[in-house]
Amino acid sequence: MTKMEPIKPAEAVEVAPGGRRWRRYAWIALPVIAVVGGYAFMQRGAPPAMAVTMPTVTVSTPLQREITEWDDYVGRFEASRTVEVRPRVSGAITQIHFTDGQIVRAGQPLFTIDQRPFAAALAEARAGVATANSDLALARTNLDRALRLVEVDAVSQSEVDRLRAQVQAASAALAAAQARVRSRELDMEFTVVRAPIGGRISDRRVDAGNLVASGEGAAGTLLTTINALDPIYFTFDGSEGLFLKQKRDGASNGAEVQIRLQDEPNYKWTGHLDFTDNGLDPRSGTIRARAVLSNPELFLTPGMFGNMRLATGQKVRAMLVPDTAVQTDQARKTLLVVGRDGTVAVKPVELGPVIDGLRIVRSGLAANDRVIIVGTQMAMPGSKVQVRNGRIAPEAQAVVAPSSGQLIGQATFAR
Repeated sequence: MTKMEPIKPAEAVEVAPGGRRWRRYAWIALPVIAVVGGYAFMQRGAPPAMAVTMPTVTVSTPLQREITEWDDYVGRFEASRTVEVRPRVSGAITQIHFTDGQIVRAGQPLFTIDQRPFAAALAEARAGVATANSDLALARTNLDRALRLVEVDAVSQSEVDRLRAQVQAASAALAAAQARVRSRELDMEFTVVRAPIGGRISDRRVDAGNLVASGEGAAGTLLTTINALDPIYFTFDGSEGLFLKQKRDGASNGAEVQIRLQDEPNYKWTGHLDFTDNGLDPRSGTIRARAVLSNPELFLTPGMFGNMRLATGQKVRAMLVPDTAVQTDQARKTLLVVGRDGTVAVKPVELGPVIDGLRIVRSGLAANDRVIIVGTQMAMPGSKVQVRNGRIAPEAQAVVAPSSGQLIGQATFAR
């Protein structure tokens, strides 16, 4: 039987330390070489990179149209006439003939004052006229009788003169009595207080049964007030600069004005300037002026706030560009224009108001300049661009929102 010997483990192969390092480097380098080789293989048949294309913008020459420029003002409506109704005779109110706030016509009865004392005074005055008439008739009869006796020397001349004096005195007394009658008739007429003007009446300040006193100013009892609303005034204050501008432009009384109310986007109320004060207020440097408007439906009410614009002069021809094309460079306003070689340039401009989305350019722009109207964000000054021709047109629906701050000038297309 063969003797079995235990199996011995294989002797470990000793590796030098330097070989172990080179093997590690080989494992790291192989993936890097594979990536670089693959990229080189993929790029071997790839086409060359494409050149960068120039941006495309839309350009147009400025729109030229005739416009009318306006200066803006802020003011309030006022009644063209205001009357404080006070009684012309004293007494007790017996009747009120109107409703608070209604529209009244001139001559319409408003209040009735107790007429009985004035009716009695009128009757007494008429009785005085009758007495004066009787005295005059007697004096004339005596004079006529004396004149007949003078012819036969039965009456002295002095008696005739005395009788003539009595006739004149009786005539004067009759005239005085008749004047008292007219005065009492006026008092009787004044017991009915009538509207002196037509318009909207305020509320009554006294009720029936109260005693009222006649008199001027504060001495008389205030019964109510009436405002005439057609026509109606619009009063405003203008600065000295705007006043000088209007003077130099030749604007005067009769110039057209347009007004819009707080909740209105458009200027729908038209009138004309009818008064400018004779001097500026030295404390504020402003001058007071007034426009008059027709108000047949009595919609406009005194105290109502409004924005007004006043035409600055004759029609002028202006250049316009879209307001979106205007850029701001610190304190300057600029436009981007494209030259014949496609180079973008910057032009500082002086601007005016906006009309239907188009901004008026007062200076700094030529009529043949090609202004970038679309794509300004892609155009850099000094760079090249491709151009596409466009057209500038007003935006019919463009409406300027009411501003709560100081208003700037406005303009409209000439008609």
